[in-house]
Amino acid sequence: MKSSSSLRRQAWLALLCLGLAGLGQPARSEQLDSVTLRKIRDTGVIVLAYRVDSAPFSYLDAKLRPIGYSVEICQHIIEAVKTRVANAELELKLVAVSSATRMPMVANGSVDLECGVTTNTLERQKTQAFSLTTFVAETRLLSKRAAGIKTLADLRGKPVASTIATTSIQLLHQANLNQQLGLKILVGQDDRDGVRLLQSGRALAYAMDDVLLRMLLLGLSNPGDYEISAEAFTVEPYAIGLPRGDVGFKALVDGVIAGLYQSGEIQAIYRKWFQAAIPPRGLSLNLPMSEAFKRVIAKPTDSADPQHYR
Repeated sequence: MKSSSSLRRQAWLALLCLGLAGLGQPARSEQLDSVTLRKIRDTGVIVLAYRVDSAPFSYLDAKLRPIGYSVEICQHIIEAVKTRVANAELELKLVAVSSATRMPMVANGSVDLECGVTTNTLERQKTQAFSLTTFVAETRLLSKRAAGIKTLADLRGKPVASTIATTSIQLLHQANLNQQLGLKILVGQDDRDGVRLLQSGRALAYAMDDVLLRMLLLGLSNPGDYEISAEAFTVEPYAIGLPRGDVGFKALVDGVIAGLYQSGEIQAIYRKWFQAAIPPRGLSLNLPMSEAFKRVIAKPTDSADPQHYR
């Protein structure tokens, strides 16, 4: 039988060996410099928020699967997350959100990535973070040609619609206050609801981001009866919504997006969703890439300042 001193010596040597074997290998909790990534690793689940009817960015195909430009960018991010957490079988949980629920669900940690049509603003940064800019839109007015609506001033004292919890409806309220326009602002629960207010005559114009207006026009039976204002009222830098304060997770997401820009792969993704026929109806926006977005690709930014994109 070995003496107690011999046993203690062997135990000490065993602990020393374990310690030496662990040198240069951080503890499991330190291997990921991100609360979000650690949560994803420990649960085996990543949660992606999508929109059901915001083509071509985030919407449902004929089989009710989320697809679109923003969703495809997020798919690249998910593959990078799988590699980072060393789990090729990571479960993807999909959560449908609306313009009203998207930001609260990011803020309270219910979703890890919000892949839709959300504008990065300084006000919104108080509750969530944003990736590098993924698209640049502008707010314009959709109206019936016969109404002769060209500017916000043409709507003085008249009804105008937009969608709940969007920067477009904030624009209307701010313009109404600053310019004393006397607008009657009507609120749609989603974009199609807002357009219906215009179609029915309850509103004389619908304010929304120009790319979404173009997509909505394609779905109307009489698109020639409507026009989009030449004047743009705001610049809208779209980005992927992220949990606030998680620098490590944002770095991973931004790295993926910057990689798409630097490799040129974003060009093919853009053509697929903005210049070709898209499912389920085979409609195409035929929308060339804007100069503002070309500048973003050449020099990626996560700026919320509209002036940065002018």
